Amino acid sequence: MSLDALPATLTEQLRAEAAVAPDPVATEPPCKATQIIAIYGKGGIGKSFTLANLSYMMAQQGKRVLLIGCDPKSDTTSLLFGGRSCPTIIETSSRKKLAGEKVVIGDVCFKRDGVFAMELGGPEVGRGCGGRGIIHGFELLEKLGFHEWGFDYVLLDFLGDVVCGGFGLPIARDMCQKVIVVGSNDLQSLYVANNVCSAVEYFRKLGGNVGVAGMVVNKDDGTGEAQAFAAAVGIPVLAAIPADDDIRKKSANYEIIGRPGGRWAPMFEELARQVAEAPPIRPAPLSQDALLGLFKGDAVGRGYVLEPATADDMCGGVVTQKPSLEVIYEGA
Repeated sequence: MSLDALPATLTEQLRAEAAVAPDPVATEPPCKATQIIAIYGKGGIGKSFTLANLSYMMAQQGKRVLLIGCDPKSDTTSLLFGGRSCPTIIETSSRKKLAGEKVVIGDVCFKRDGVFAMELGGPEVGRGCGGRGIIHGFELLEKLGFHEWGFDYVLLDFLGDVVCGGFGLPIARDMCQKVIVVGSNDLQSLYVANNVCSAVEYFRKLGGNVGVAGMVVNKDDGTGEAQAFAAAVGIPVLAAIPADDDIRKKSANYEIIGRPGGRWAPMFEELARQVAEAPPIRPAPLSQDALLGLFKGDAVGRGYVLEPATADDMCGGVVTQKPSLEVIYEGA
């Protein structure tokens, strides 16, 4: 259809739109206004402690920070709120749905001294999949306007020793720009950190963009295995939090130690700077033998030779060889 066949008003509108010059081609590198950072580590290694103090320090530095607990235990934010547990998004959603009501921000998001915090939650033991709960939780966050919120930083607390798809969501779907691993000078926590590096490397090969910004060494006793691991996989150590009795006692009493002017303030001020500025790096995960090589042989049993078991071993005695009942045909 030609423009002459269209009504005059519509023709004028089309010509006016065609006369508008296109926007100039962007020359600046693409970036997201909000840094979304996923923090992974072995359960109990101190992710929640680290994140509560880090987010608090960032808020005191004038940053808008949202802390989201993605651990089914729902304890990421408890240190921030003096031991109090937040109503979880999944639990609140289920309750509201039964009542025919909608979930609003005030039902699931709470704040303290400039830090905004919420918990995704998860199913009770034996009643569902934690990973699926994570996926469902993020679907609810999107409905609440997650992509429209104006935060400088969104910190996500994930279990690193759970390997199902839901817990790998930020890495697999490029939902964050970078990952930080929390570990200590023990084999299990570094095994988990290495697995996270492996996941990042795997999805980078598939075209993903998430990288590892670095490692936080918690409960550092000075033996150096965590620092050696970081150097081996090619990531920086962003902070080393000492195994100090003052930190242990205050953490057990749900006290924030990342306060400006406090004894531990410089450590968390530097960590906040490192978290903000550290670029995402493509790590080089270690083999199991290389990981064991970071530790002394008497500590991890390195060098032990695997001895195969036999059928006699499994039965606790000599196994009687019984003739086979299989029929074998000539020429088969």
